Amino acid sequence: MTTAKDIMHPGAQWISRTETLDVAAQLMRDLNVGALPVADENERLCGIVTDRDIVVKCIAEGIDPSQCNAAELCEGTPRWIDANADVEDVLHEMEQHRIKRLPVIENKRLVGIISEADLAQHLTDDQIAEFAEMVYAR
Repeated sequence: MTTAKDIMHPGAQWISRTETLDVAAQLMRDLNVGALPVADENERLCGIVTDRDIVVKCIAEGIDPSQCNAAELCEGTPRWIDANADVEDVLHEMEQHRIKRLPVIENKRLVGIISEADLAQHLTDDQIAEFAEMVYAR
C-alpha cells in the first residue's frame, strides 16, 4: 500500500499565524515553495498561505504585507491527511475539496506536504487524469 508519507515532500515548515506576510514571502523564496502551512500557538494547523494569497489578498488590495499576518489570509477549515493514509484517501481528500496542496500530519506534527508535483511523480496516468478532472474541470 502506498501511503501519504511515501509520496509527500518531506520537511515542510510551519509559519505561525501571527507571522507577517513579508516574512512568509521571504521564507517561501528561501525554501523555493509556493505555500506554507500556518500553525496556531499550539502548533495545530489553522490554514495554508500561498504566494498567490499574498499577492491577490494583500498586495493587490494595497495592504502592507509587513502589517498583515498569516491568520488574516487563512479561510475555511484546514484540510490535512494522516501520514499513514492510503494514496486513494489522499486523492479523495484533494479531489473532494478541490485543493492542490495537502499537509501530512504524523503524531500531531507536520511531517510533509503533498503537492501536484508529488502526485505527478508517484501516481499512474489514470490517477493523475482523475485528479485533474476533479480539481480543475468542475
